Amino acid sequence: MSSPLYSWGRYPDTPQEAHACSWRAEAPALLNRVVAAHGSTLPYGNGRSYGDSCLAASDKVLHMRTLDRFIQVDWQQGIVQAEAGVTLAEILAIAIPQGWFLSVTPGTQFATLGGAIANDVHGKNHHVRGTFGNHVRRFGLLRHGEALLTCSPAENPGLFAATIGGLGLTGVIPWAEIQLMPIRSSQIDSTVLRFNTLAEFFALSAELDHQHEYSVAWVDCLARGARAGRGVFIVGDHARYGSLELDARPKRSVPLTPPVSLINKLSLRTFNEAYWRMHPATRTRERSNYEPFFYPLDRILHWNRIYGRKGFQQYQCVIPDAAAEAAVRELLDAIAGSGQGSFLAVLKRCGDIASPGLLSFPLPGTSLALDFPNKADLARLFARLDSIVREAGGRLYPAKDAHMNGSDFRQAYPAWEQLEALRDPTLISRFWRRVTA
Repeated sequence: MSSPLYSWGRYPDTPQEAHACSWRAEAPALLNRVVAAHGSTLPYGNGRSYGDSCLAASDKVLHMRTLDRFIQVDWQQGIVQAEAGVTLAEILAIAIPQGWFLSVTPGTQFATLGGAIANDVHGKNHHVRGTFGNHVRRFGLLRHGEALLTCSPAENPGLFAATIGGLGLTGVIPWAEIQLMPIRSSQIDSTVLRFNTLAEFFALSAELDHQHEYSVAWVDCLARGARAGRGVFIVGDHARYGSLELDARPKRSVPLTPPVSLINKLSLRTFNEAYWRMHPATRTRERSNYEPFFYPLDRILHWNRIYGRKGFQQYQCVIPDAAAEAAVRELLDAIAGSGQGSFLAVLKRCGDIASPGLLSFPLPGTSLALDFPNKADLARLFARLDSIVREAGGRLYPAKDAHMNGSDFRQAYPAWEQLEALRDPTLISRFWRRVTA
């Protein structure tokens, strides 16, 4: 029997029994067998969802990572058709040398193609290109007891919309076809500077976001008083000249899981102070490879182990523009007051490009994301943060969530009932059962 599967945050601690799908032709029979034996299941990719959205209510999942073949590519148009278990890293490995890049990429390249669709991932260029779903041309969809469907904006459009951001609940995606974006170089030209206040972040964002493809900020989640809201602002674009080489530098790995989290108030405060000071106080041009720009944590394999055996939870919210600055300031104040948080706290503004997905997370506003080691008092902090987000009209990201209550979910995602009406009744996650029960 294969090793059990978990979510990336290792919370909740509910191991999943994997039923691997090795060939597309085997998928219908595998789905039938697992459902017949266990009542329900859920497709599972490479385990990069943080909470329980990737965990089956039955704890029996269809492991799709082994569906990892490319079906066809068109390098003239930048169109890739591949099986759902292919990772974004594997797409980049063949696309970059041909002068193409993912139109939208999240903060990890180790998510699968199917997972990127199911969570409608977004990235540093949401203000320019929207979500991953905006660049999905079509995909196959396997539903229990039905023939394989092809879904696109023109074919089965209802299921197309429900599946993008649908958390794997509408059916199993065996293959998908996406549109890439052209690049001249694999390197990134960026402008970097540190800011001292949250107001400065919003001023920089208003000035620079529309001038660049990518925009993101790191924020010091422990800074208080006059230093509250300080951080590092980064905008970037694909270089206009240079090579199309892959980033082949070796990666490091966390070899084992320590008994307790290595992220604590002392280590966090020391890191944040050093990280802020190492960045320039004035606008500075830099050039980097694409991996450190897009995927800084991917340079360390198994980095989730540093949070210890109890794992961690990520808190990611988005606040509408009208309330963003005040609410984000209140969120950061509550987090700093708790003395908890992560060394990678990401602050970025989302644009107004609508996703085709029913349950897409981004909205025109500001997103804040950071990790928290699992501790006894974390629930109390999250309740305070939830209250701030609720009052501001914001919402949490299901792909990162392990605690959201059903009332907040249903209020923030009113289209959930449309998804429920189209859900394959044999597919249900622990997340969906938690927020819709």
